[in-house]
Amino acid sequence: MLALGLLTAAGCAINFSKRSPWDIQQLAELSDQLEQFKTLARLKAEEINELRRAKGLMEQKLSGSGASIGYDERGLVTRLVDQVLFDSGKADLRRGAYPVLDKVAQVLQEVPDQPVGIEGHTDNAPIKVSGWADNHELSVARANAVLSYLVEKHGIDSARLTAMGYGEDHPIESNETAAGRQKNRRVEIVILPRASGASYREEADRVSGHRSRYTK
Repeated sequence: MLALGLLTAAGCAINFSKRSPWDIQQLAELSDQLEQFKTLARLKAEEINELRRAKGLMEQKLSGSGASIGYDERGLVTRLVDQVLFDSGKADLRRGAYPVLDKVAQVLQEVPDQPVGIEGHTDNAPIKVSGWADNHELSVARANAVLSYLVEKHGIDSARLTAMGYGEDHPIESNETAAGRQKNRRVEIVILPRASGASYREEADRVSGHRSRYTK
């Protein structure tokens, strides 16, 4: 019985050591996948460090501008209140907007591989005398104005940029107060993870056509 057990164990060892070509191929594929995962993890860590560095630069350059900078599920978000950029009901950049956007451009140039979203937002006050059809149209025009400035003045690659307007659909404060409405009137510059660029553009296309890319 002992001899039979030893033979059985030996047989198992022999069978285990003699892998089929299929087993070897599977192991090779798993090894390749593992290397890919390691590469992705390294790239992800590098990208996280890039976003952290961009956040520090943005905070430094926009100190005192009234901008707020932080992370959310989209990426690194810089919020610029509309009175810094535009006159009421207008989509032409104020002269005072140029120094702020110049500093934003400097940070974007530091992370040239990251896609960037530019989102226009408004409060819920109906459009009355500005000539825009609605708040969505105004928010799109404002996002486009920022995008065009970054491309034309600073040479930011337009392929990186997607502009869209949400109008009043995404408030960050209550529209019941003047202070809340003021915060809701904003443009957000979103530095996206590289893997999110395509899905962000798809989301932008989904927003009822309220998306624009630079075509000049």
